Amino acid sequence: MTTRTVRLTVAQALVRFLGGQYTERDGARRRLIGATWGIFGHGNVAGLGQALLQYGDDMPFHQGRNEQAMVHAAVGYARQCDRLSTHAVTTSIGPGATNLVTGAALATINHLPVLLLPGDVFATRPADPVLQQLEVPYAGDVSVNDCLRPVSKYFDRIERPERLIPAALQAMRVLTDPVDTGAVTLALPQDVQAEGFDWPEEFFRDRVWVVRRPAPDAEELANAVRELKHARRPLLVAGGGVHHSGAEDALKDFADATRIPVASTQAGKGSLLHDHPADVGGIGHTGTATANELARTADLVIGVGTRYTDFTTASATLFANPDVRFLNLNVAAFDAHKLSAKPLVADARTGLTALRGALDDDCRAEPAYVAEYTEDKERWEHRVDACFTAEDELVRPTQTQVLGVLDELVTGDDILINAAGSLPGDLHKLWRARSRDQYHVEYGYSCMGYEIPAALGVALAAPGRPVWALVGDGTYLMLPTEIVTAVQENIPVKMVILQNHGYASIGGLSASVGAEGFATQYRFAGEKGAYEGAPLPVDLAANAASLGMTVHRAKTVRDLREALAAARDATRPTCVYVETETADTVSGPPPAQAWWDVPVAETAERSAAVEAREEYDRHAAGRRRHL
Repeated sequence: MTTRTVRLTVAQALVRFLGGQYTERDGARRRLIGATWGIFGHGNVAGLGQALLQYGDDMPFHQGRNEQAMVHAAVGYARQCDRLSTHAVTTSIGPGATNLVTGAALATINHLPVLLLPGDVFATRPADPVLQQLEVPYAGDVSVNDCLRPVSKYFDRIERPERLIPAALQAMRVLTDPVDTGAVTLALPQDVQAEGFDWPEEFFRDRVWVVRRPAPDAEELANAVRELKHARRPLLVAGGGVHHSGAEDALKDFADATRIPVASTQAGKGSLLHDHPADVGGIGHTGTATANELARTADLVIGVGTRYTDFTTASATLFANPDVRFLNLNVAAFDAHKLSAKPLVADARTGLTALRGALDDDCRAEPAYVAEYTEDKERWEHRVDACFTAEDELVRPTQTQVLGVLDELVTGDDILINAAGSLPGDLHKLWRARSRDQYHVEYGYSCMGYEIPAALGVALAAPGRPVWALVGDGTYLMLPTEIVTAVQENIPVKMVILQNHGYASIGGLSASVGAEGFATQYRFAGEKGAYEGAPLPVDLAANAASLGMTVHRAKTVRDLREALAAARDATRPTCVYVETETADTVSGPPPAQAWWDVPVAETAERSAAVEAREEYDRHAAGRRRHL
């Protein structure tokens, strides 16, 4: 039997192959690679560039301005699509490829799929070295793309055309695996991209990758039920896995039936809506007093889809009950076993449904416990109101008052994106999530510069919904390039720039650890070179306008309300610029309700560092290992 073939270049074959890949979950099918982002150079223009032009009707293309930003846009798209669809990113060799590393790390740390297609040096080595090639004297097969190995869940270099077939299939497997997904890299030597090959037509047939919902093991489920029945002060911690699984309704059913309070990590916020009686808000260093007091006294912590980062555990000081036990429901066994927990390895939705079905109807939190957290939650809501409310609307707003005005304006349709600075802490403590996907804070890598490009990806995944990128001045200066892409493609993102003249979050941290805010403000250098002069005359609003955005400047709370309303109604990329009042604090929210371990100098001459070390030692004494 003769195998039918078609002659294409490697790049043409890859683009055609990607156009036929689909995911399916719960009977719903969608395209796996929804589009490709690219910046072209000599390492990909004649290969993938030509192929994307040839197959433009089947593979949408977006022109980026910065390679890292393109990955962020793809990741934002993937998160909004619950990891069932993503984008590919192609770059040239050299700096274009190494610029992918930060975005790849972010994707892999957050378990979000993205396909990276960097160009690579010649496989045939007709000239050696070539432009932008890294020479490694001890290893002739190393290129700068090897930097992507540790931050990729799968990596391959396609040095012969026939190697593409198994590599492409493995890449799709990893992208669609709920346990192993993250950044996937196929490094493409520039000569191989343009090389012709007779491909079996079977390679290009449509393929459907079923995204599994593994059910819990019967014995593990029985163990989980026993743990719940013996608990008197249980607390559920909802992580990002709840959203990835689409398990919000299952979590609500579980909370309704058991009345167990639900706290959320940054990635899990919105798993229960803010007005659900069992929602007690964020947990950990940036969490609410309500959730953290429950955590300190909990005798059973039920982690659902969480990695238990140091912000969640308050650097191993939060779960203070000497008899506390852990029950972890997670699709990844690696995370299910953390903190010496009883594991329940399963998909979050499947596992919660099974757990709810296995519990007796009378397995409910005790009324006194419910009354306790209900009253605490009400008290915290009063604190939120105080942070959000401005008594005088003719003054410059604080950062939390900016959030308060936005809180008045948005509905469940709006999506808020943030990643770094002081905003993640304010949002985690204070924001009232009105829909399952409204709260989009990237805090696995907390990458400055994520917000603007991610907003583009989210807007592409959720057309017609208002998408807000909330950025401080430090984050804006890090990566504003994709404003140009938003303008070029008329993606109507809404950007809010909060100008506080520096790295406000790190400035506050610096002060608390004895570094006295050194080099954290955007000011002219003083006589001692300590950046203690006047604020820099940087006009970020003018910069955003120069890149093509419509810009509204807000000087007062009243101005801000009008500007945000105008931005929400806008049909083109729009920016609201506001200089915030810092006064005595960074942002005006309640202080941290739990510790975070940032080591302080053990020996120092300045009194601020000496005092900070004393405070550090006091908190560090409360660390424990859960064994």
